[in-house]
Amino acid sequence: MKTDYNAMQRYLFILVAALMLGACSTAPVKKGDEVIEPSFSPERILDPSAVYLSDTISDPFQGFNRTMYRFNYHFDRYVFLPAVTGYQWITPDVMQAGIHNFFRNVDDIRTLMNSILQLDGTKTMNTFTRLFINTTTGLLGFFNVADDIPRINEDFGQTLGHWGVGNGPFLVLPILGPSNLRDTAGLGVDWYVNTALRDELDMETWQELTWTGLYALDLRANTAFRYFETGSPMEYELVRLLYTTARRMEIER
Repeated sequence: MKTDYNAMQRYLFILVAALMLGACSTAPVKKGDEVIEPSFSPERILDPSAVYLSDTISDPFQGFNRTMYRFNYHFDRYVFLPAVTGYQWITPDVMQAGIHNFFRNVDDIRTLMNSILQLDGTKTMNTFTRLFINTTTGLLGFFNVADDIPRINEDFGQTLGHWGVGNGPFLVLPILGPSNLRDTAGLGVDWYVNTALRDELDMETWQELTWTGLYALDLRANTAFRYFETGSPMEYELVRLLYTTARRMEIER
């Protein structure tokens, strides 16, 4: 009975993960003439033989991680979310949508580079086409005119995972939240590339600060998760499992 209860817990956790990961598809989506199969179908999520259902997640830094998790909660509640509320209050909805589209278009540069590194021709072609159309016709991406072309997010952490690099220990980063050693290294590479691209624009300091601030506000405004609102006394363990599961599934996709 204990084994069945533990298995049920894992299934419930994964179902919650599917609901929380709003960007993940759970039903076929038609983009133009192409039908995109769901990345996170119920059959895949509940497959008892799937590796990602394992709860044996390396967490040797748990003391630090829990402390950082609490810090992130306080930062989020007293700094980040109030700033997001102010941003949404003073910024018209149409402008918020344009800013969101612009940064998604910028993120497509990262996706394009990592799709190439993964030698994935379909992702590379789709991302290049989206990037070209939205940058030109969509006025640097402020208008998402290439909505019919499938969009997917790729980062260097996923590229490392694609080529067989393991997760490494779970790690909670300041402000950025859940990660692991592999994805943290990937963040460093993505940040370096993004910085190099911005350097090419020869922006002044105030422009770089505005860019960084708007990107952070837009990202948080479009992330539904709120600390300690899951209703679970085991939220840390839940988030650790959800993050690890989501990353494995994204790499397998």
